[in-house]
Order: sequence, then C-alpha cells, then structure tokens
Amino acid sequence: MDIIRINQHKQAFDDIMHYINGEDDKEQVEVWFARELQTVLGYARWENFLVAISRAVESCKMQNVNVDDHFREVTKMVTLGSGSQREITDFMLTRYACYLIAQNGDPKKEEVAFAQGYFALQTRRAELIAEHLEQLSRLETRERLRTSEKQLSRNIYERGVDDKGFGRIRSKGDTALFGGYTTEDMKKRLGIKSTRPLADFLPTLTIAAKNLATEMTNYNVEQKDLQGENSITQEHIQNNISVRKMLGQRGIHPENLPAAEDIKKVERRVTNNEKQIEKTSPKLPKETDDKANDTNN
Repeated sequence: MDIIRINQHKQAFDDIMHYINGEDDKEQVEVWFARELQTVLGYARWENFLVAISRAVESCKMQNVNVDDHFREVTKMVTLGSGSQREITDFMLTRYACYLIAQNGDPKKEEVAFAQGYFALQTRRAELIAEHLEQLSRLETRERLRTSEKQLSRNIYERGVDDKGFGRIRSKGDTALFGGYTTEDMKKRLGIKSTRPLADFLPTLTIAAKNLATEMTNYNVEQKDLQGENSITQEHIQNNISVRKMLGQRGIHPENLPAAEDIKKVERRVTNNEKQIEKTSPKLPKETDDKANDTNN
C-alpha cells in the first residue's frame, strides 16, 4: 500500500472520529460509530458488519477486558426517503474496539488491512502507520511460507521422502532461486547465523518469492502425483528457476537484496504494540447519552 493510499485511508478514518467527555470530564475520549465505520471499512451490508462486531466482542471477553469499557450500544435517528425519521441501533466504539473489529474483519479488504495499523498505534502519523503495515505484511508473508513448507513436508513424506530429503529439496530450491548461491552461502552473504532460518532475515519480496515457488511445487506434486525425492527435487528447482526468471525480468535479483531486520524482533515489537492498545485506549465513561447524533465531531 503506497503512501498516497495510506493518506487517503487515514483521512477517511480521521473524518469519522468523534470526541466525548471522559469520566468527570477530565479527558476527551476518541470514539467511532459502527455505522460510519462500516462504510469506511468497505462493508455494504450492516448484517455482515455485525458479524465482525460480534467476533470483536467475543475477542474482548476472551482477553478478560470489560466489554462495556469499549463497546456501547446507542441509537441513532435516520431520515427515510419519505422524509420521516426512525431510530436504528448503532455502537459507540473506542480505538481498542475498532482495532478488534479490524482484526476480525475481512482481511482481503484493503480498508480492513489499513485499519489494523491505524488503530494499533497511538500516533496518527502516516509514515509510522505505513511502517507498521509493512511489518504486518512481512509477518503475514513469513507465516504463509511456514504453512506452505509444512504442506510440502507432508506431501513429500507421503511420497517416500524423509526429513533429510525435505531439507535437500528445499536447499536446492534456494540455490535455484538465488542464482547458484546455496542456503548457507546466502546466510554468510547476509551475515546470518547458521542456526537461524534464512527466511527470518529476508525482505518481504524474497519471502513471497520463496512461498510462490513452494506453492507451485505443492500444487504439481499433488496434481501430477510425483513420487520420490528426485522427481520432487526437479519440480522444486524448476519452480524456483521460473520465479527467479520472473523477478529478473523486472530487474530484481534476490541474492543482491539486503537482509531485513530479524523477524523475531519485528514480531516482538508488533506484539508489544498490540498489548499496549487496550492499556492506552481511553475507556468509555460509565454513562453516556445514548443518542449517537448528540456527539460532537
């Protein structure tokens, strides 16, 4: 997601932020209303959005957080086509509630992906939101690679290849992807300890490339019912060569890309940010006017 799109999304979320007085009028609490959030998150139907809200409430309970501190059912007056008005149900939400909704929303929606970063940070600076989103993307891509490699391990085990064979297959795939550099060569090239996985220090693009080649191998192993280490090795090598060729056509040589930050450090930082959300998100006061349209923007 480029900085232009990030700024566009940021403005949309900023525009629907409201303030209410906190306990004893000592602080101003940022709140959002679910009906407005629904639109900004790209949900056409309220019923579908309610599913994400319900999941968020359950997630709040599972973390032993008081739901009433962050989710408040309110009513709102809306004007119908005939000019008459009627009341509808809405929810007043804290930043923490919005974060949980984003976590339980449709991850395929760009708006939902952005919201996870927007509500996870206290700051509203676009560049810091962009950095957080990049970190989330790298973590998600790394997890997809773990999943596809586990699937490959299961597939080849069923076809007569043991763990050592799996290691050899994966290593030869790396050699093909990195233009002749073995896994150990790349670790030395990037200054990585031999005991750590290479993928933990690769940039998101290279992790995604490895995952694509592995997914292709999984697909063809199953579709062609490949058997034995030799045939699966050749398949994996060819898939990595194909991915390398595709990158090369765009002027990208994965062996020349610099190492990225240790993904364990990224994971700890993201996890710490997420743990702080509930602590730093002001809670709803015990009593508020239940009319949503009485809240000032």
